[in-house]
Amino acid sequence: MIEINENNIPLIEIFDSVLESKNSRLFILREDLIHSEISGNKWRKLKYNIQEAKNKKSNTILTFGGAYSNHIAATAAAGKKHGLNTIGVIRGEEISPLNPTLQLASDNGMIFKYVSREEYRNKNTSDFIKLLRQEYGNFYMVPEGGSNTFAVKGCTEIVNNISINFDVICCACGTGGTIAGIIASTEKQVYGFPALKGGVFLKEEINTLISDYTEKYKNVVENRNWDLITDYHLGGYAKVNSDLVSFVQEFNKKHNIPLDLIYTGKMLYGIFDLLNNSEELNNKTIIAIHTGGIQGNKGFEERLGIVL
Repeated sequence: MIEINENNIPLIEIFDSVLESKNSRLFILREDLIHSEISGNKWRKLKYNIQEAKNKKSNTILTFGGAYSNHIAATAAAGKKHGLNTIGVIRGEEISPLNPTLQLASDNGMIFKYVSREEYRNKNTSDFIKLLRQEYGNFYMVPEGGSNTFAVKGCTEIVNNISINFDVICCACGTGGTIAGIIASTEKQVYGFPALKGGVFLKEEINTLISDYTEKYKNVVENRNWDLITDYHLGGYAKVNSDLVSFVQEFNKKHNIPLDLIYTGKMLYGIFDLLNNSEELNNKTIIAIHTGGIQGNKGFEERLGIVL
């Protein structure tokens, strides 16, 4: 069985003419190498949730996500590794045959419950959760994307693998748990790159996650030096264009580091766009967190007829 490696994560420097021209340095923290199926922030978010499920004597984890959710795939793999049953409440109509993400989750033993998009909007209501408990019994529930107080605690550990002095740390954002953990563990400048259109709403979510974490653990770093850069969603969640595809392909070819199109690809695309067209990152040492999610590329390759 493949072991989870959450320490001694490689920190890889990227060399490029634009970095040299701006007197800046860029390093990628290869969190994607934690595990082949439970990679990056997916494991960080699940680590203490799994521990809590076991503390509560629950043998089943139920969580939520879309049909291409990295979190769904990772939860299934983590459940199998730790001897837990997993249930995925999937937004939208049943898919047949399964796409690569859901096939991976199914191969790892996850049971799916498909709900309409209208029903899915009610996923956090007591009535909806009551119906789920009537159907599936006493499960441990993890929210969509895995972001809760336990997830923030796990993500505070990301910075432990940064062994150099730096000025800025960047990460992609989905539900806000990863950046909340990073903000709570460093006083340095933190930039988040939301993958969703209109991602400014995440600021409130992130502040709530940090507040809840602070109340529970009392050891948060008070960092107000953070912001969201909302210009690189490229149309919205899971939306891509030819420029992004070309960037991800060329980045992998040049640096031998695969990126995913939903999160890390957009983040790095944004970082290089800022380097080329602004002074925001001039004279800075930048850390970019590779949060994994490479499994999602298989779906894009099938849908778009490309090779990433």
